[in-house]
Amino acid sequence: MRKMPAEVRSFLSWAKEDLPISFTLEIVQVKESPLDIADADSDVLFDSERDDLTPENYNLLKARVLQSAKDFLALYEAFPDPHKTVYTPRKTFYGMTPVTAEEMYRHTKNVNAYYWGEIGVEVSNEGTMLENRIRGFQALETRDDYLSGKVFDGSWGEQWSLPKVLRRFLWHDRIHAKALYRMGIKTFGETFMPNIFRFDL
Repeated sequence: MRKMPAEVRSFLSWAKEDLPISFTLEIVQVKESPLDIADADSDVLFDSERDDLTPENYNLLKARVLQSAKDFLALYEAFPDPHKTVYTPRKTFYGMTPVTAEEMYRHTKNVNAYYWGEIGVEVSNEGTMLENRIRGFQALETRDDYLSGKVFDGSWGEQWSLPKVLRRFLWHDRIHAKALYRMGIKTFGETFMPNIFRFDL
């Protein structure tokens, strides 16, 4: 809850949306998770993510998910040396943390097949982060009912829908883009690191 105001402002700034003068936070749903999710997105499926998407909402989310991939790739490519690091690994619920820009980029890029696969869309992790995400949308849009909020029972008992997949892409990108941005500043200094995602560190 303490993190959310800064996160909301950062996201709206990145998305080129108007920033509210003030706002309040409201808990709309609670989910208890067995995962150690202190530094990651959770396995929640929001009630609103069971609803069908309108073409307008879908196109807006699609544009943001593609822009996010494009911006993450640009941030990664700003690193003078993607293999240099000042970090030491630590363990999280998904394994050891990435300690170089190359590892961070590869980890973030390679959820593509997993996320799309949870709603039955088969796509690979080949190519750049932007290329493989575009292929996911292309495969999705061959379905007649692709705007459906249909819920799928995915891996490890987690439920998924298209709205959730789009949210998770954005959230996962931001989690790791912030870590990548911090990594770049600590390793090379602020001069080389464009604040594309508008983080307030």
